[in-house]
Amino acid sequence: MPNIILPFDIGHEVKESELEQTREELRESLPETLCEVAEQNSHLFDYLCRLPISQVGMPEYLPELSRKMAEVKVPNIIYPIKQDGIFVHILFDEGGYRHHYIPIEPTTTLKLETLSEQIEDACIAISEKIPGINPEIDREKHLLKYLDDVTANLNKPRSKSISPYLWRLRRKEEVDPLKNVRVSKKELEGIRYLFLRDKVRMGVLDTLVTDPYIEDISCSGTGHIFIEHKVFKSLKSTVNFINFDDLDEYVIELAERIRKPVTYKNPIADATLPDGSRINIVYGRDVSKRGSNFSIRKFSEVPLSIFEILEFGSINYHMLAYLSLMISNGMNVFVAGESASGKTSLLNAVTAFIPPLAKIITIEDTPELQVPHQNWIREVVQSTKAEDSTGAVTMFDLLKAALRQRPNEIIVGEIRGKEGNIAFQAMQTGHSVMATFHAASIEKLIQRITGDPISVPKAYIDNLNVAVLTGMVRLPNGKNGRRITSIAEIVGWEPSTQSFNISEAFHYDESKDNYAFTGLMSSYLLEHKIAPRLGIPNNKKQKIYDEIERRANILKELHTVQKIRGFYEVLDVLSRAQRQGLF
Repeated sequence: MPNIILPFDIGHEVKESELEQTREELRESLPETLCEVAEQNSHLFDYLCRLPISQVGMPEYLPELSRKMAEVKVPNIIYPIKQDGIFVHILFDEGGYRHHYIPIEPTTTLKLETLSEQIEDACIAISEKIPGINPEIDREKHLLKYLDDVTANLNKPRSKSISPYLWRLRRKEEVDPLKNVRVSKKELEGIRYLFLRDKVRMGVLDTLVTDPYIEDISCSGTGHIFIEHKVFKSLKSTVNFINFDDLDEYVIELAERIRKPVTYKNPIADATLPDGSRINIVYGRDVSKRGSNFSIRKFSEVPLSIFEILEFGSINYHMLAYLSLMISNGMNVFVAGESASGKTSLLNAVTAFIPPLAKIITIEDTPELQVPHQNWIREVVQSTKAEDSTGAVTMFDLLKAALRQRPNEIIVGEIRGKEGNIAFQAMQTGHSVMATFHAASIEKLIQRITGDPISVPKAYIDNLNVAVLTGMVRLPNGKNGRRITSIAEIVGWEPSTQSFNISEAFHYDESKDNYAFTGLMSSYLLEHKIAPRLGIPNNKKQKIYDEIERRANILKELHTVQKIRGFYEVLDVLSRAQRQGLF
C-alpha cells in the first residue's frame, strides 16, 4: 500500500495539551481568513500547528485559485477543494524541480492504522449478525451503519446508546473485538473519513481525483505520484510507493475497483472513472521495468468554452469567426496535434458553432467529448466481449451504424485506424464530420490519412476541408502554453505535380505570441465554398471577409461586454443570435 510522506516531520506523538498551547500561540499570528477557516476545521488547525512555519513561512489561504498564481515562484498556498473539509497545501521545494502537493485531510495528523484495522475486524465480525442494508442503494450509508454499530460510544462500552445488535452480541460474549479499544472524537471522525475514502471512493488518490485544478495524475513506478496542476504545473504529491510489492498490490486493488482486473497475462487496463476521468493501468515488471504504473487523465465536468480558451491565448476572435463559418456550414474539420496539446478541449468548445437544432452523434473509444446540444447521441466502443456476443463493438462498427441514423454531424473522439476510411466515406455522402487526430503537422496528418491502416485515396483527401493544428509551445515569457499553431485549408490533390494543394488560413507567430490571418483575401474555402452558401455572388465574393470581421466583432461583444463565458451559455446565446439572423 502507498505511504504518505510529508516534506517535514508531522510530530504524531505531540500531546493534546501541548497542541492546545500551540493553537493559542498560533491564533495570534494566523491571518484572519486562514484563522477563521482553521477554527471551523480542526484538522486544518492541527496541520498548521505542526507545520514548521518558522522555516517555510506563513501559508496564504485562497478560497479560489486564478491562473495568475502561476507567476508565484515560491508558492506557499492553502486552498479548499469541493469535498467539504479537505484542503491542499502547495509548498515550495527549494531543492527540487517540483513543488509539493500536500492534501490536508482529517487523517493527515493522526496515526490510525492500528485502530482502523481493529474496527474493520469488528465490522467483519458483526456483519453477518446485523440486518443487512442494500449496498446498491447507498453504499456509504451501509458502511457508516456498520461503523456506528461498532464504534458507538466506545469510551462507555455499557452505555445504552450503543447499537442494540452489538450490545446483545457482547452480552452473549459472541464477539467483543473492541474490548480494550478507546477512541477520541477526533479519531472517530478520522476513522469515518478513512472508511468512506478507502472503501467507497478512490483511497489515497481521492483528493487528487476530486481536486478540480488537477489535469493529470501519474505514477511512473516506485516513488512519488506526480500531478499536472492547471495553475502550478508539475508537482509531486505526498503519496509514495516504497517498493514494487506495495505498488503491485495497490495497482491490483485499483484495477478491481474500476472493474478492469489486471494479471500478468493481461497486464493493461483502460477505463473511465465515475467522474469521467480516463485511467490507464500497466501491471508488473515484465512489461514495465520501473514497476507497475498508472495514469489518470482528468476532464472537467463542464468543458472549457470558446471564450475560456481565448482567455488562455490559444485562439483569437477572427479565428473563432472563421471556424464558426466553417462548422455551421457543414465543412469537415479535424483537430490535430500531439498528446496533451488541447485537441479534445478545442473540439468540445467549437461544437457550440454547430447549428442548435442539429442531430449529433459522437463516437469514442473512451468518453471525453462533451456537446452542449440536446439532440446528442453518445456512443462508446465495447472493448470486452459480452457473453452473448461474437465480438467487441469497435469504432468502425459504431461509425457504420451512425451513417444509418441520419445525423447532421458526426464527431469521432480520435481517429486511429480503419474507421478513418469510413469517416471519409461519410464525408463523401454529405455527412459533416469532425474528429481529433494525432499528428504534429499538416504533412504528417496527410501521411497518416493516406497510409495504412486508414488508406484514404489521395484524390479523396479534399473531403477534409479544414485541419486545425494544436501544440504546446514555448511562449515569449519562457513558459509553455497551448496554442493553435495553424489552421490549414485542404484544397485537393494535384496529379500533375503529385502534390497536395494546401492553403494556410491562420498562422501562429511564436516570437510575438499572436496570429496572422494569412488567408485574408485569398481563402479558397471562404470564397468558393462558404460565400456561395451565404448567397454572395461570385463577382462580390470578397465580401465574405466582411462577414468574418462582423462575426469577430459580435463574438468580442458577447465576451467582453456581455460577459458570456460558460460552455452551455455560449450555445444558448449563439442560438438566439442565429434565430434573429445575427449570426
